[in-house]
Parts: sequence; C-alpha cells; structure tokens
Amino acid sequence: MVFKVSTVSTSPIDGQKPGTSGLRKKVKVFKQPNYLENFVQSTFNALTAEKVKGATLVVSGDGRYYSKDAVQIIIKMAAANGVRRVWVGKNTLLSTPAVSAVIRERSGADGSKATGGFILTASHNPGGPTEDFGIKYNMENGGPAPESITDKIYENTKTIKEYPIAQDLPNVDISAIGVSSFEGPEGKFDVEVFDSADDYVKLMKSIFDFESIRKLLSSPKFSFCYDAMHGVAGAYAHRIFVEELGAQESALLNCTPKEDFGGGHPDPNLTYAKELVARMGLGKSDTGGEPPEFGAAADGDADRNMILGKRFFVTPSDSVAIIAANAIGAIPYFKSGLKGVARSMPTSAALDVVAKSLNLKFFEVPTGWKFFGNLMDGGMCSVCGEESFGTGSDHIREKDGIWAVLAWMSILAHKNKGNVEGDGKLVTVEDIVRQHWATYGRHYYTRYDYENVDAGKAKELMEHLVKLQSSIPEVNKLVKGIRSDVANVASADEFEYKDPVDGSISKHQGIRYLFEDGSRLVFRLSGTGSEGATIRLYIEQYEKDASKTGRESQEALSPLVDIALKLSKMEEFTGRSTPTVIT
Repeated sequence: MVFKVSTVSTSPIDGQKPGTSGLRKKVKVFKQPNYLENFVQSTFNALTAEKVKGATLVVSGDGRYYSKDAVQIIIKMAAANGVRRVWVGKNTLLSTPAVSAVIRERSGADGSKATGGFILTASHNPGGPTEDFGIKYNMENGGPAPESITDKIYENTKTIKEYPIAQDLPNVDISAIGVSSFEGPEGKFDVEVFDSADDYVKLMKSIFDFESIRKLLSSPKFSFCYDAMHGVAGAYAHRIFVEELGAQESALLNCTPKEDFGGGHPDPNLTYAKELVARMGLGKSDTGGEPPEFGAAADGDADRNMILGKRFFVTPSDSVAIIAANAIGAIPYFKSGLKGVARSMPTSAALDVVAKSLNLKFFEVPTGWKFFGNLMDGGMCSVCGEESFGTGSDHIREKDGIWAVLAWMSILAHKNKGNVEGDGKLVTVEDIVRQHWATYGRHYYTRYDYENVDAGKAKELMEHLVKLQSSIPEVNKLVKGIRSDVANVASADEFEYKDPVDGSISKHQGIRYLFEDGSRLVFRLSGTGSEGATIRLYIEQYEKDASKTGRESQEALSPLVDIALKLSKMEEFTGRSTPTVIT
C-alpha cells in the first residue's frame, strides 16, 4: 500500500518538559489534541538526521492504558518523518530493560540495527483511563536520552508549529508477529511485530548459568514466588522461570499484563506488593502455611525489583552490595572481574564498603540511570543500583528487574552448590544477608515518601533545609535539643556531581546532612509522579559492631527519624503527620 504524508498545524502546549524518566502525565493530558504528537515530533527534531531518515526505531512499552493508540500514532509519524522501519513488541509489550537490549543486541533479517526507541511507560505509577501515561526516548546505546537531547526536546515543544503524519496509513495489527510493508514518498516503510521475550531471554542465558539455577529450583528444599504485579514482567516470567528454569506455574503471581495493572499500584515495595508480602510471611496477619524461601516482585515496566526471603526483606541498598560482593563467583558474565561499581547518592553506603574491601572503582552519582550509563559506556562500571528498587549491570543501559532476580538466584545456587541434592541445610536469603552484615557491617536504612505534596510547600521545605546548612554549629544545637544521643553533624551540602566521562556538572541533586559516625540524612524532590511533588527523606545509620547488626531497622533509626522530621519541619510545611510510604 502507498501512503501519503500530510502536515498538521499545531501550537506549543505548556508543561512538556521531560524529566530524567521522560514525560509523565495523566492519560487525559496525553489525549488532548496534538499533545503526544507535539512531543514525538519535538523528539524527532532534536535528533540528527541519520537517527531518523532511513533509521530503525523500537516503539513499545509496558502495555498500560493508551499504549495501543499511542503506538499507532508514533508509527504514522515515524513513516512521515522518513524512518525506514519500526520494530514493535507483540501487543506493544516490551519491558524497559528489553527495549534497551533490543536496541543494543537485535539485528533485523537484513542486518538492520536500531538507532533508538520510544518507550511508552510511566514505570511504577498506576495505569488506566484516569491514571498515568508516559513516554521517553532511548538512544543507540540503549540508554535514556541525555540532558543535551531532552533539553532540545523541551525547547522544540515551546516553538513547534506543525508535524507530518501518514494519516492514511492503516493501523498495524500489533497482536500478530510479522512484517507489514508500505510505500511512501521517501520509499519503503516496514513495521515488524516480533516476540517480546526472544531477544531478552537470549541475553539472560548468555549472562547467567541457567543450569545451576534450574538445579536450585528443582530442589525440594527450595521454593520461590514471583509477582509481576500485572505489569510487563508477566510477558517474560512464564518463559524464563517456568519454561527455561522449570519452576511451577503456581510460583507466578499476577503475571498477566493488564492495561490498568489489575487496579493496583505496580510499585514493588512492602506497601504496594501486598499479595507477595503476605505470601512471604511479612504481612500483618498470618496467611497460614510455610512461606517460600525466595520471593521477588517487579514494577509496571519491569525495570525495578524487590527481593524477599522467607519472612525477610532485603533493602535495595543491601541487594546491590550483596550482588557486587558475590558477582565474580556466582555469575559467569563477571568471571573476569568487575570494572567498577556505582550507586545513586541517596542509596546507602553499603556498596562503598564492598568496593573498598574488594579494591574496586567506586562512583556516587545523582539519581537517574543515565549517569550509570555514561560510566558503563566509559568502561568504568559493571554493577550499579539505587535505593528505589533499581539494580543493574552493563549488559544494558537501564535498570533490570528480572536480571536482579536471576542474580539473586545465581547467588543462592552458588552458596548451595553442595546442599541442593544432599542432606545439607539450605543457605537462605536471610543467611546471605546476615553473613554480609557480619563481614561488612550493616547500614540501617529507611526511606519516607510524602507523595502529591503541594509543590510550593515542598519547595519551601527544601529552601529551609538549605538555609539551615549555612551554620553547622546552629544545626548541631538544634540536633542536640531534639536528641542528645545522636552524633554531631560533620558537614552538610547540596550534592553536586562532575561526570568523569563527559565532564558535565549536575547541581542541586539532593540535600545532605552527614554525621560524624557515618550516619546520613538526605532530602530530595522526586520527579517520577505525574502531579504534585514527592518529598523523599532517606535515613541511614552505619553499624560496624557485628553484635549490634540484628536490631529492628525502625528501632535503630528512631533517633535519626526524630531529628529529620523536626529539623525539616516536615509536618509544618506539608501538613502530613505520616509519610505515604515507608520502605
């Protein structure tokens, strides 16, 4: 079929500034006339000509509500902009890590390689007609567009006057694998719908020893449960855990992807992953029966993960440190060593201690996966993570939830080599974590999230905290007036980062209060919600004494929590007496 290109007049729409995770708004905002189209065209205009004309692009996402409409619009705009071919995961489904893998690894039948892709996701935010939608662009390295590109996109949204679109191009059947071919003014245009899991599964099998994980899963001593929270991880869970690794179908929870995530909030934490938390024996009431040995959950687009043992929660900060400490022995991909490790600034310093002990290069970066991507492209980082349930490695340029689960399964298989078939006692998730604390010390850690706070009030709170930093003696007077049993504040600042790869400087990345005993308070405004502001408060205390690493986290952190809430005047500024979520 031959299609024509028409030009549609438009005008700028306010508020199309992409954050570190792309553009996220309510569905009703995206459904406004020209809203999505303006952003997509502004993205095409921000890219160099060879990344668009004659190029191959990936367009897929987590399958949330409005994805199917958005994919068809982007296909028609790609055709009109001279793109040569578009690759779409079946039913629009590709996890964010899978998009990164497809961009980096996949070759078309004619040898074509993708130069980038649009990912349709609002990550861990709810989906549905009244909920959230999102879009972001990833570059040819498989990672999120850098600020130089997102700034251009935003500038373009403020001046856009028109966009081309192939309106007479018929909608492509995205439920059937195959190639649809068309002819346009600039020649051939193809849309290929492909299996969502093939490329990603192949990559995972090249990283991990599936045979050793299969042995672990076949042991009567070992049981596990995986909760996809009705997100896109469900498109991979059956294939990897059941078909490839031999797990029972009953081990999978909520693994059918749904446009509204089954009405839930697809954020893998102790608050929202209620069903898994109950099954793992961590709920408020006893569900009866023995919990599985290992549990894990994913968010909407499958880039985040939560790791649980039987009646035991592993903090994301501990998780990345434990993966780094065990990677060389347990994961074949790392057998020749780690190039370096990195964490986001708010993440606990558990990884720092491992890096120092193993003599590894270590980096502390602002929140945003692109900072890790730069280090990886520079050959400086192998394993990285952030406290917001994101863990990953240099196999792709996004965080990767299923990769983290397979990493933990690999560590469990490695630690239980002689125990799986014999009479030996199973080394559990809790055993691994407690042994890690005994070796490296424990970083007691918690995060308080205050969601949908009035943006003006949130800004005032942050300004108040910056102002306080001008006099550390004054801060210590306030601290001692609240709790005399807490160490003095040694320094306080706003975190700033100079990228060792490209020399770029990122300012105002979070407010830090650093105590003499290694404890920390960090305050950040998060841009991952679609409305209002989210204040994140991070509280950390380091304990080296092995006899004191077994306390309850909230009990150990109670003095610092008290300091943080009173120092920041949290209730006074926000009107909130309790956080929305505690992790």
